[in-house]
Amino acid sequence: MKVNKEKIRDFLQFFFDKGEKVSQVAEIANGVYDADAVTTNYMQFWFRRFRSGIFYVKDAPCTGKSVVENVDKITEIIEIDRHASSRSIIQELKIGHKTVLSHLRKVKFNKKLHV
Repeated sequence: MKVNKEKIRDFLQFFFDKGEKVSQVAEIANGVYDADAVTTNYMQFWFRRFRSGIFYVKDAPCTGKSVVENVDKITEIIEIDRHASSRSIIQELKIGHKTVLSHLRKVKFNKKLHV
């Protein structure tokens, strides 16, 4: 069952406010949701946040350029210079290395290491 992250965080905050321990909440969560829906490490992370006084459970707003815009620019760079390195693309567009590599794989631009 796919569960909304914010719903899980509300669930965790409820049991934190009740004074429950992470181990007790883990048993309850595994009974309510799938066993892999919430890990113990995830619960411990949120309980530490609650103990430090951070009770905001909403997802942070995304920042930066849209992925589609970056993908189009990667394609443009490759069309201009087929020998452009992934590092040069990263520095020019200021995006993650994994994003660049995954796009290059999607457009079938794989480096042949065995040749």
